[in-house]
Amino acid sequence: MIQEYEAEYEPDATRRDTDEAESSRASRGWWDRNADEYQSDHGSFLGDDRFVWGPEGLDEADAALLGPVQSLKGLDVLEIGAGAAQCSRWLAAQGARPVALDLSHRQLQHALRIDGGAVPLVEADAGALPFADGSFDLACSAYGAVPFVADPVRVFREVRRVLRPGGRWVFSVTHPIRWAFPDEPGPEGLSVAASYFDRTPYVEQDETGRAVYVEHHRTLGDRVRDVVAGGFRLVDLVEPEWPAWNTQEWGGWSPLRGNLIPGTAIFVCERD
Repeated sequence: MIQEYEAEYEPDATRRDTDEAESSRASRGWWDRNADEYQSDHGSFLGDDRFVWGPEGLDEADAALLGPVQSLKGLDVLEIGAGAAQCSRWLAAQGARPVALDLSHRQLQHALRIDGGAVPLVEADAGALPFADGSFDLACSAYGAVPFVADPVRVFREVRRVLRPGGRWVFSVTHPIRWAFPDEPGPEGLSVAASYFDRTPYVEQDETGRAVYVEHHRTLGDRVRDVVAGGFRLVDLVEPEWPAWNTQEWGGWSPLRGNLIPGTAIFVCERD
C-alpha cells in the first residue's frame, strides 16, 4: 500500500497554515501508511522493550526522567504517541502499569505483533484523551503527538486532566533550533536556511492540496509557555548530547550534526 501511494504521487512540500482537524487527519493517514516502513527501518534501534527518548539514544533506564527506576513499580503510566509501544513495554518490565495510546491503527497493530496484547492499547487523539480525570501517575511521549498537533496547549491540558496531583509529564520533540537548518545529515545541514522564528507549519500535500503530513514548529520559548499554559511546572529541560557509540545516520540525523547542534529537547513537567 505504501509503495502504491508513493508510485502514484510524490507529495509536494510547502509551508502553509493548517488547523487542528487537518493536522490530525494528516497524521493518522501518514502513520497508517508508513508504520510498516518506520518499524522496519528503526525497529532494531528502538528494540521491542526499550525506552529511548530520541535519535541520540538516551535511555530512560539511564536518564530516569520519569523518576528513579525502582519508583515506577505499581504506577499507572500513559504513553502518548506510543507507536509500537516499545516504551510502554519497558515500563511494564519495571513493574509499572502502562497504557499505550496512538492515533494510528497500523502502529498499534505493530504493538500487537510484538507482544500479542500484553500492554493495553488505545487508539485515540491526544487532544481528546478517553480517560477519567486523575487516572494516571505519570505520562510520557517520546517524539509522539506533540510535534504534529496544531494546538499543543489543548493536549497538555488533557494530559494534566488525566494525571493525579503531583503527576509528572515528560515529552521529547525535535529541538526547535533544527527548524532553521536543512534536514540533511552532511555539511549542507549545518548552515541556517530558514528563520527560527517562522512558525508556519511544514506541510506535505497531494495533488489536490490535501495535507498528507504536517509538522508544527514552536520556538523553545513557545514550548515553555505552552507547558505553563497547560497547567504544568517545568522542572527540567534536557538536551541530550550525541554519544560516541551512536554511528547511525538517517534523515537529517548524523554524528556530524549531533556533535554540533542539539537534535532533541526533552521537557520534564509536573502537575501541582
